[in-house]
Amino acid sequence: MTVDEIIEFVAGLGDVLTMRPGPEDGSPKISWGDVFFYYSADGHTPSGVQPFATIVTKDYPDDDASHLDRPGAFRVNMSAGLVEFTRWTGRTPSEISSEDVDYAHDDTVLPHPVYGTAGWLSVTNPGPDTQAAVYDLLSLAHARARTRYERNEARAQNVSQVSESNSRA
Repeated sequence: MTVDEIIEFVAGLGDVLTMRPGPEDGSPKISWGDVFFYYSADGHTPSGVQPFATIVTKDYPDDDASHLDRPGAFRVNMSAGLVEFTRWTGRTPSEISSEDVDYAHDDTVLPHPVYGTAGWLSVTNPGPDTQAAVYDLLSLAHARARTRYERNEARAQNVSQVSESNSRA
């Protein structure tokens, strides 16, 4: 699997805003070359929302356990939620201990080295052993983000209707 194949797959899920930070957009230099996927029905960057998946291409100061400093290495990360996280790891996010996980192990579904406790899964250098799983987990993360978006939109609509109703009274 390549970064471009993953980007193409995620774009095909619909209503995805793909952000690829670079020098021209004012983003921090450390994020250049990485990819962030947001659910966005209107194509705008959602405010106060985390991406549902990311691709990182380098080690970060607080995230170097995957050893992405190797040539061509990258890691795809997905917000999987409690059920899928537990299904893939055999443990809940709170039961994960970083001492017993080799985060640099390629082509294996693992807890995210930093956000595993939040239900994120990751795959370093995905390949034939994890291709189907990565696509399934990306689809799931997208569906979770869409559900969250729709729930927030419904809440905003209800607040607006209540506010409008109160102003008429």
